[in-house]
Amino acid sequence: MMVCFMAQSERLISLDAFRGATIALMVLVNTAGDGRYVYAPLQHSEWNGWTITDVVFPSFLWIVGVSMTLSLGKRIAAGASRRELFLQVLRRAGILYGLGLFLYGFPFFDLHTLRFFGVLQRIAICYTAASAVYLTTKLRGQVLWILGLLASYWMLMTLVPVPGYGPGDLRPDHNLSNYIDLVVLGPHNYAGTKTWDPEGIVSTLPAIATALFGILAGSLLRLKRDLAERTTWLFLAGNLLIAAGLICDIWLPINKKLWTDSFTLFMAGLDFVMFAMSIWIVDQMGYKRATRPFVILGMNAIAVYMASELLDVILNAIHWGTGPTQMSLRTWIYQTLFAPFASPVNASLLYAIAYVLLMYAIAYGMYRKKWFLKV
Repeated sequence: MMVCFMAQSERLISLDAFRGATIALMVLVNTAGDGRYVYAPLQHSEWNGWTITDVVFPSFLWIVGVSMTLSLGKRIAAGASRRELFLQVLRRAGILYGLGLFLYGFPFFDLHTLRFFGVLQRIAICYTAASAVYLTTKLRGQVLWILGLLASYWMLMTLVPVPGYGPGDLRPDHNLSNYIDLVVLGPHNYAGTKTWDPEGIVSTLPAIATALFGILAGSLLRLKRDLAERTTWLFLAGNLLIAAGLICDIWLPINKKLWTDSFTLFMAGLDFVMFAMSIWIVDQMGYKRATRPFVILGMNAIAVYMASELLDVILNAIHWGTGPTQMSLRTWIYQTLFAPFASPVNASLLYAIAYVLLMYAIAYGMYRKKWFLKV
């Protein structure tokens, strides 16, 4: 990992804007002032179904696929060897995975319960797998890999019996994905569930397909066609994928925690459509100034994510007072500066908005200094 001091180079502004909007939404939904009082769309779906919050993580993976296509494709065209490129991918993935372990271990680093799978860990795994596919196949092979991953997951989840429940039971703790996490990961599962991980082992298969869908979008972008035509193809592909996801929802429900095939298709479709809209607004309509805050966030997405997670942990770890009056610094800030001035749900939202603005201030400072965190 390094902080690059560099001049602003030519880059796809609409992709930075899309990435920045995604990271802003992630910070907003992750840092409610009081988790008991949150507007429904700003919470993950309890099980089947989806909310706007469920769009965040698949969008990150999809953007990873788009970015790697633009980056690796350009370097391959310049004559770089695929072996050299994949070794660099492995190095970057190792750093991402290590950062994920650090975030979940901080500040006590209890190795007995350290979470092996998580957000950055899944990104690292999917980045590695999708890069390997991209570097060794053409378009037809990439489509076959997507179909193979989705078909494999479908068969595993519907045909393989789970002890005590049989095959095809997708309820929490009854399905194969949760069972594998329980057996293999044990105490290293997500602390919120303890018995399974929403970024677990089996559900990583369709998550890789999410990154591969991003690769397909990146390949569309690299076509030597008019930008309006490429945007139209992105929009059309997105709508077809949304329809496919809704059809598959009949047999395998849209479910973020299991990352089902229908979820993969539906969210990839949304990403195609939202990115097409980003290109239209930023690059075709020319609204660059209005979207600049998102661009700035998107250019330092890893730094913003790390800062938001670490600061929240620190604010929760610092306590003062004694007995019943003791509280964390985070709670004190919320109760003093936000809770007295609005209803609980609005005070909670205002705290989250303030936290997003703080992360933007950090990103803006890094942008002014031309500091860009790279892995």
